[in-house]
Amino acid sequence: MDSRHGTAVIACGALAREVLSLLRAHGWSSMVVTCLPAKLHNTPHLIPEQVRSKIRALQPGFERIVVLYGDCGTGGLLDQVLQEEGVERIPGAHCYEFYTGSTDFEALTEAEPGTFFLTDYLVRHFDRLIIQGLGLDRYPQLLPDYFGNYRKLVYLAQTEETELTTRAKAAALRLGLSYERRFTGLFGLGDFLGTVAGATGEAGAEDDDGPHDLRLLA
Repeated sequence: MDSRHGTAVIACGALAREVLSLLRAHGWSSMVVTCLPAKLHNTPHLIPEQVRSKIRALQPGFERIVVLYGDCGTGGLLDQVLQEEGVERIPGAHCYEFYTGSTDFEALTEAEPGTFFLTDYLVRHFDRLIIQGLGLDRYPQLLPDYFGNYRKLVYLAQTEETELTTRAKAAALRLGLSYERRFTGLFGLGDFLGTVAGATGEAGAEDDDGPHDLRLLA
C-alpha cells in the first residue's frame, strides 16, 4: 500500500509569504511547502542541485512534487534537473513573469528595455538585498555602474499595502529611476497552485526570514 500523501511544493524563499497566504485563503490541505533560501539568487548555479536534493528528500513521502522557481538565471540547468527527476515547475523565466503573465511582462520590457523590477519581497528587503548586497552602502559611486542602463523602476505589487508603495517610490528615487506601479496580485501563483491543489486544511512552510505560524516541512 502506498503510504505517500499529498503534494510537496518546493519554493524560493522570496515566495514563502505569498504561497502561505494562498494556502490559507484556499485551504489547500493536501499541499505542504518547503523553501530554499532566497539568497540563492546571488549564486544561481547552485539552485538546480539544491532543488534536486529537496526533490529526492521528499519523494518517499509525497505523491506529487512541484517547484515554484523560474529558470532564475540557471541557464536551463534547473529545467534539465526537473526533467531528469520528473517534476513540474511553474511556467516562466522568473517571478516577475509569473506574477504579471508572460504577455504583459513581454510588453513591459519591450516598452522600456531598461526596466528594473521590484516585487513585494524585494521592496521589503531592498536595503539588504540591493543596497547592501551590491555594496552601494559602502561604495555609492558604483550606482551608475550598476544602474546606468536602467531608466524605469516598475513595482509589481502583490498587495495594496500603502507602506510598500511608499518604499518602492523611495527606492526608485534612490536609484535615480522613473517609477511605475503595477498591481499583479497573486493570480499567477494562484492559478498554478490551484491546478495541483487537493483537499482543504492546514499546510506548512519555511522561508529565509524564519518560520511562520504553520507546521514546518524541513
